[in-house]
Amino acid sequence: MVFSLKTLLQRSSTPIFVIYAASAAFMTYFCMYAFRKPFVAASYDNIEIFSGAIDFKIALVLAQVLGYLLSKFIGIKVISEMPASKRAITILVLVMSSELALIGFALAPTDYKLVFMFLNGVPLGMIWGLVFSFLEGRRTTEILGAMLSITFIVASGLVRSVGKWLINEMNIVDIWMPAATGALFTIPLFISVYLLMQLPKPNQQDITERQARKPMNARQRKSFFFAYAPGLILLILSFLLITGLRDFRDNFSAEIWTELGYGNEPSIFAYAGIRIALIVLLALGAMVIIKNNVRAFLINHVFILLGCGLLGGSTLAFQAHILDGKTWMVLLGAGLYTAYIPYNCFLFDRMISAVGVTANAGFLIYLADSAGYLGSVSILLYRSFSSTEQSWLEFFINLCYFVSAASACLVACSMGYFSRLLYKKHQYSKKIIKLDSKPQEEGAVKAV
Repeated sequence: MVFSLKTLLQRSSTPIFVIYAASAAFMTYFCMYAFRKPFVAASYDNIEIFSGAIDFKIALVLAQVLGYLLSKFIGIKVISEMPASKRAITILVLVMSSELALIGFALAPTDYKLVFMFLNGVPLGMIWGLVFSFLEGRRTTEILGAMLSITFIVASGLVRSVGKWLINEMNIVDIWMPAATGALFTIPLFISVYLLMQLPKPNQQDITERQARKPMNARQRKSFFFAYAPGLILLILSFLLITGLRDFRDNFSAEIWTELGYGNEPSIFAYAGIRIALIVLLALGAMVIIKNNVRAFLINHVFILLGCGLLGGSTLAFQAHILDGKTWMVLLGAGLYTAYIPYNCFLFDRMISAVGVTANAGFLIYLADSAGYLGSVSILLYRSFSSTEQSWLEFFINLCYFVSAASACLVACSMGYFSRLLYKKHQYSKKIIKLDSKPQEEGAVKAV
């Protein structure tokens, strides 16, 4: 069965392969969210830690994000060195480890619950890189990545809706709800990973157009980073800000929606998520039609800039009472994810193809992600321990303005750097081609 399914996929048409590969990857990462995000749907009103010095839910979010942060640093080495044969089993081991942590969270005394939420975050932080490794380096990576990235937008809201349903309809208590949600998605996870395992490796045409992808050792990672350090640092700093805002919005969207007057609508998460997903999928999926890797890499910068513009512009329109709260949150989310998703898929995949170096996108994605979650932790700590008396909504609005402006400046500088670098590289390559062709031309003349 394994052999026959792989053979069918190798022989299938491009649309059939895209539908299969995108569905398997989407389902796998969607299931992972059931082990990561449901806990934020509960209120935990009756639980207090550290004598009330910090809200218990904020402490849980911070603990999990710290686990994610550690995971991203570990992933720089683990994901970039992971052989293809071990990806699937590693996904299952990591996700099941996170489920054990959720069971520990439910059973542990209050003072130790944060430890188990931290342990829940550590394994889950490496799942994205493992799943995307199945998709990178293909001619269809953009459309596959766009469809996979929709999980960022819809999965969080949908699994939180499942969590709310378990609490409200099935009478599951708050502390057991996260583990119960994970249990519901365990069998679908195993099926999804099995289907993902059947994907054939990139074919020769993929390799010709998108560059070969191989594991990278420490020396290769260091050499690659320093070769493009100025541009990479600018991109990583912008991603730090965008990730911090994205995580804050995701973790505290319930509080923001409540202040906007939609707190009693459980379906509001799915309402916004589905609309945002459609906008982002149409925008970013179109990248697959661009064959020139240098042009596509630079256009990725343009999409990020457009996302930053929509993020800041929609917020300004909301404050000017041009947009209502629902429309603002949809447009803001569309801008945020249009800026966020390229870093996790297309940007670094196209960069490797553009510079013509044998590497893998996992290294760059986790390098950026490790910085990104530093941004998440910093924003959470500032919000939790600063003396600000701003409401959730006021703080979020100010954060949107700062992130949209600062990120746009950083990305514009990165675009300028890589434009000059790749132009020089292209001009140098043209000179080499001309030099190589001269002896052949002279020989042809003599022969005549």
